[in-house]
Amino acid sequence: MKVTIGPRVAVIGGGTCSEAEAVLAEEVGRLLARAGVVLLTGGRGGVMEAASRGAAQAGGLVVGILPGEDAHRANAWVTLPIVTGLGEARNTVLIRTAQAVIAVGGEFGTLSEIAFALKFGRPVVGIQTWQAVDGSGETLPIRRAASAAEAVEITLRWLDDNP
Repeated sequence: MKVTIGPRVAVIGGGTCSEAEAVLAEEVGRLLARAGVVLLTGGRGGVMEAASRGAAQAGGLVVGILPGEDAHRANAWVTLPIVTGLGEARNTVLIRTAQAVIAVGGEFGTLSEIAFALKFGRPVVGIQTWQAVDGSGETLPIRRAASAAEAVEITLRWLDDNP
């Protein structure tokens, strides 16, 4: 018997974050869960934990793709920890698994995940995150959102158009 689950969206951002970023990430997680989306994160702290908390409190499925080999290192809100033992290379697993990506703030790890998402053809919606240009100065296709609701709306619309 095949189990049907919702679409998969990664929420990425810094392992440490500001209170404002945490509030945004938690709201993103909550809205995604209410829409039936499976939340994917790196499973640790900061934006990942805030998004996980929002989704879990809304009854959503939260998958943490962990860098290490210990499932107990996942934040308390992760439903299903995936241990990889890959360190930062787990970013590729996270992004390959996602159908779309929402970036909230972020550090260099977030920038690498955005790069992988664009390379792998995943849409990226950003809230207060990196702005990137290519070698010719062209802005990379990171959709900008001013709020959690707008980021989720853009992402859900894309998922509806690209099942």
